[in-house]
Order: sequence, then structure tokens, then C-alpha cells
Amino acid sequence: MPLNDQVSADIAAAMKARDASRLSALRMLKAAVMNKSVEKGRDLDDAEVLQVVASKESSELAVLQSYLPPSATPDEINAAVAEAIAETGATSAKDLGKVMKAVMPKLAGKNADGKAVNEAVRRTLGA
Repeated sequence: MPLNDQVSADIAAAMKARDASRLSALRMLKAAVMNKSVEKGRDLDDAEVLQVVASKESSELAVLQSYLPPSATPDEINAAVAEAIAETGATSAKDLGKVMKAVMPKLAGKNADGKAVNEAVRRTLGA
């Protein structure tokens, strides 16, 4: 089944399931595909539909990222980890949970990846 037909079928399924967020996204995708099809003056093949999906997704991601708080820098993460270790008196990997609990509030308002923070804590504690 061509990708364009799959999108249409998924729209119908989302309508039946009353899945509003999926329906909205699929309708916007369908409209973008139709616009590109009109622009080219023919139906799009699957590769062209995938290009529309990728460009639409990338542009939506850029818009949404503009609302996210700034990312915490590695230096900010390391400073917060050092401060949390000093506050908690942590000395080994057994104190990882205690340090993580103290670090995350210090990075509030920043977009801090929990995995990066965890790695910084482990590196600092020598775990």
C-alpha cells in the first residue's frame, strides 16, 4: 500500500478511535503531502512522501524547541553535581540516588538530560 494511502487509512482509524492528537497530526501531514503534490503537479511517490514527513517534522521540532528552556551546559551540570555532593556528603556510588535527588532541583529551569547528570555524578564519585 502506498504511503499516501496508508496516511489516509490511518486518518480514518484515528477518527473511529477518537484519537484527537493522532488525527490532528495525520491531517496536517496529509495537507502537507497534498500541497507538495499540487506543487509538483502529480501524485507523490513514497520517497517524496517521506521527504515531506521529514521536513514537516523538522520544522515542527524547531518551533517546539523554541519554547524549551535553555540546555544546561556540561559546566553547569558539573557545578551542580559538585555542590550536591558537598551538601550530601556523598563519598561512593552507593550515594548516587541521594546525590541525584539533590542535583535535579539545582538544574530546575534548565533543560538537563537525566542521563548526562547521572554520568557526571558517577564520574565525580568515581563509580
